[in-house]
Amino acid sequence: MEKPYVVGIDIGGTNTKFGIVDASGKIISQGEIKTQTHEKVEMYIDELHGELKKLIDAVGGIDKIRGIGIGAPNANYNKGTIENAANLRWKGIIYLSKMIADKFGIPQEKVAVTNDANAAAIGEKVYGAARKMNDFIMITLGTGVGSGIVINGEVVYGHDGFAGELGHITSVRENGRKCGCGRSGCLETYASASGVARTAREILETSDKDSLLRKLPIADITSKDVYEAAIQGDEVAKEIFEFTGKILGEALADFATFSSPEAFILFGGLTKSGDLILNPIVENMEKNLIPHWRGKIKVLFSELAESDVAVLGASALVAEM
Repeated sequence: MEKPYVVGIDIGGTNTKFGIVDASGKIISQGEIKTQTHEKVEMYIDELHGELKKLIDAVGGIDKIRGIGIGAPNANYNKGTIENAANLRWKGIIYLSKMIADKFGIPQEKVAVTNDANAAAIGEKVYGAARKMNDFIMITLGTGVGSGIVINGEVVYGHDGFAGELGHITSVRENGRKCGCGRSGCLETYASASGVARTAREILETSDKDSLLRKLPIADITSKDVYEAAIQGDEVAKEIFEFTGKILGEALADFATFSSPEAFILFGGLTKSGDLILNPIVENMEKNLIPHWRGKIKVLFSELAESDVAVLGASALVAEM
């Protein structure tokens, strides 16, 4: 029997998004539930099943579904588990692929689980800017910095399923900012949306430079505020993007020595800043690359719509099976 559809599920700390995706990568229907409404994960899966089943039934039932792909925090692709996720209510090891397979009545091998950055990388490879690439690195620039590394057409998972935490390299600043992971100086404390806001607060607190940002409560400044000030010509805001792009560009030059990617593909809220962030990234990456790679590695923004990438990325796990 033909199975023309796949299911994509993105489990976020606040909301879970899901959808039915056809062979062309079009989301034909989607829905959303709160992630942490239920104290027990079993109750959450009951609600997810109930809502998703409505969409599945509308396309002809589970027999029309080739598989279910799931992006989740602290997900282990090798084991199909979520392990000790800091931003989820359910602690310890959750055997997600088995629980989902049992609930939907499909074989466990038809359920694939990975973390959100890896899902985004696979989505970009199947549906987006990396369609013809076998070697690239996806960098997600949101509240934190995530990464999905693709080498020879395959995502790098490592022996334990958790490879690719480039947001937690600590070489960007000696004795740098404290990170939620417990270390200091991690890339994501500088190059994420929250890092941009942190840089803004530091500059405003340690200087008397005039800025539109001083009109805002300093504790409430966001990366969006910095962007809006920058496009109005605010020099402090532009300085913040230059600083952020410098750190990220230097880091990309280091990453290039690891896997010689054809491209770095950037995704996430910070990319909405456009050339304000892209130009200093490219300039500083090129400046710090080994001469052999200068002018060879592209830096691109994702081609996938932000509202769709989570579901598409998760569903692409199945498309790659």
